Amino acid sequence: MNKIDELSVGQIVKSKAGRDKDRNFIVIKKVDCQYVLIADGDLRKVDNLKRKKVRHLLIYNLISEEVRKRVLNDDKITNLLLRKELEKLGLN
Repeated sequence: MNKIDELSVGQIVKSKAGRDKDRNFIVIKKVDCQYVLIADGDLRKVDNLKRKKVRHLLIYNLISEEVRKRVLNDDKITNLLLRKELEKLGLN
């Protein structure tokens, strides 16, 4: 099974490499078989998503259903929502 198949929109991940190492993010979109777009509402905002290789991410078995629902319905996602979702899950 490919690692990208394990990921879904709204999935909580942790960066394993780069300047954002050890920070938690939420997957906003899958780009292709190697990359996803992530944001945390703080360092990486919704209007400046981070394109990150999947192999540089630690995948948690947690999904933000609120973010997932909004992305799939093309509703607006705010930085405040992302920060609150990460805080609610005890990750920020």
